[in-house]
Amino acid sequence: MPRNSDTTTASGSFRELTLRGIVLGGLITVLFTAANVYLGLKLGITFATSIPAAVISMAVLKFVRDSTIQENNIVQTIASAAGTLSAIIFVLPGLIMVGWWTGFPFWLSVAVIALGGILGVMYSVPLRRALVTGSDLPYPEGVAAAEVLKVGAGVGGAEENRRGLKMIVLSSLVSAAYAILAQTRVAVTEASRSFGFSTGATTVTTSLSMALIGVGHLVGMAVGIAMLVGLIISWFVLVPWQTGLAGLGAAPDLETLVGTTFREKVRFIGAGTIGVAAIWTLLRIIGPIVKGVSSALTASRARKAGGQAGLAITDRDIPIGIIAVSIVGSLIPIGLLLSAFAQSGPIAAAPALTIGLSLLYIFIAGAIIAAITGYMAGLIGASNSPVSGVGILTVLGISLVLVAIFGRGLGIDASQSLVAYALFVTAVIFGIATIANDNLQDLKTGQLVGATPWRQQVALIIGVIFGSVVIPPILTVLNDAFGFVGAPGAGPNALAAPQAALISAIAQGVLGGNLDWNLIGVGALIGVAVIILDEILRRSKRGSLPPLAVGMGIYLPMSLTLLIPVGATIGYLYNKWASRAPEPQFAERLGVLMATGLIVGESLFGVAFAAMVGATDNDAPLALVEEFAWAVPLGLVVFAGSIAWLYMKTRAEAGDKLAHEPVLDEPPPAAVR
Repeated sequence: MPRNSDTTTASGSFRELTLRGIVLGGLITVLFTAANVYLGLKLGITFATSIPAAVISMAVLKFVRDSTIQENNIVQTIASAAGTLSAIIFVLPGLIMVGWWTGFPFWLSVAVIALGGILGVMYSVPLRRALVTGSDLPYPEGVAAAEVLKVGAGVGGAEENRRGLKMIVLSSLVSAAYAILAQTRVAVTEASRSFGFSTGATTVTTSLSMALIGVGHLVGMAVGIAMLVGLIISWFVLVPWQTGLAGLGAAPDLETLVGTTFREKVRFIGAGTIGVAAIWTLLRIIGPIVKGVSSALTASRARKAGGQAGLAITDRDIPIGIIAVSIVGSLIPIGLLLSAFAQSGPIAAAPALTIGLSLLYIFIAGAIIAAITGYMAGLIGASNSPVSGVGILTVLGISLVLVAIFGRGLGIDASQSLVAYALFVTAVIFGIATIANDNLQDLKTGQLVGATPWRQQVALIIGVIFGSVVIPPILTVLNDAFGFVGAPGAGPNALAAPQAALISAIAQGVLGGNLDWNLIGVGALIGVAVIILDEILRRSKRGSLPPLAVGMGIYLPMSLTLLIPVGATIGYLYNKWASRAPEPQFAERLGVLMATGLIVGESLFGVAFAAMVGATDNDAPLALVEEFAWAVPLGLVVFAGSIAWLYMKTRAEAGDKLAHEPVLDEPPPAAVR
């Protein structure tokens, strides 16, 4: 039994939502949110925060005698808001780019971020029973975070813990070491080659990210194959087709042509596929969602009849009555924020209709998008979910509502006002999407470590508040120092903020009448075809092809998707071997721990790298060389060799029998301290 196993309080409940945990989680949230916003706008990348937060929490709280695994889980839950709320940078800079804001008003920005985030928590609470406890979705990052917490707490017995800790530390060190080597530029972070294909051109590229191998191992073959299918459709059908239409001389080189075509054409097709797949996915899970809400109502009645003691500790959510009041109550301040746009411009002519329809849109779209993004998190993880694709669909919807009210062909000032209004509404719903995406991932971790759901949900609200206060000042500093590409007065070193630019361009395209709807229509047709194929496979019991994962494969860059099916294949082969090992369950679990370490090491390095970039104001603070001729082959050899060595090492550790001890392999919630 772990050292800190006896951790009950005077009331008889174990320590979980504590003041010290809230303070530690808040400090980590502030640090990680600032790093993610800076890194996301400056370099276009962010890092997952749940697992690094869990590691830091364990490192700090291990010095406290009565800390528990559930308390560490609360810390990572609070801090995980950093990775999700920082995605608001995909929308808010657009208000600068279109010329509506010149800076980020502090309290207005805080209100938008906080209200959207809190709504995200509330909308996702009833989904827990449908998508977490009543679902077989893999939740790769949630499972990985739980494994980290379990190893830190010594769950499983001394010998299993020793071997598991050894593999998670070893794979973390190897993953971080390669990330460091790549940043020196002696090896590469990404391998890419553009070439003519069919009548056009395409690019084969991959980010040499060990974390993606780990994610692939955890999500499994069905999702891996579906993403590979989407990748093939995107890069070997759609990109060559669209580059062929544009003409190979339309850009100075093939790489530029392919990159521009993917961003401006193919991603819209992918958004169409995601839209249709998301609607179909929602229809498939609507039954479990209704049952989940019904279960929440039943739990509420049980609570009133017998108090909290009438429910198992792992089944106690925030009461459904509080959820309903919070959702409806949040619409009031949102309506007041939107009314600021009704003082001038075209909205002043129909303020009640515009604001009323907008609030209805937020209410309905928020519920739908919370379910969709929660499902995405379960499918491939929160940090890999194409939330910007959901942002595209959201801004399309509100822009069409505004077109229905005011029409097109308005003057420049009027159009600017409506575009800004559309972005403002999108920002609120984006907050819902990102937090719902994260909340269900955290609740999966909590389920695996015996946590209390309502305490996690309160913790995430606290994290939302912490993050919403930190984000606006960071955005203000970056705007004052650099500005954003396309914004009035932007300097030569302006930040690209590509997702915000794309979402702003869509709003302008819909309201201006020049958006290419044919691209979205093509994507929708692809989505319908994939849905039909998936249904055929399911009914013939030959497997499945998750349509949403195919849509993600089309929408996301190849650099973020190629290694996921590779990792899924490696994980499948490893698990086949594990099924024949002396201790099959232990061997499979050890593989999960090693894959988790691949995510942990790279994520922790991401935190350190963000700090180095911020301290030095240098995009490549570790670079030793400008260009190294052998960087690509060296990187590929070291990367592949490291992965192969880690899996062989894992097999060696898993191949020996355990010396069994009189401990529970999976302790019940009350014993997991």
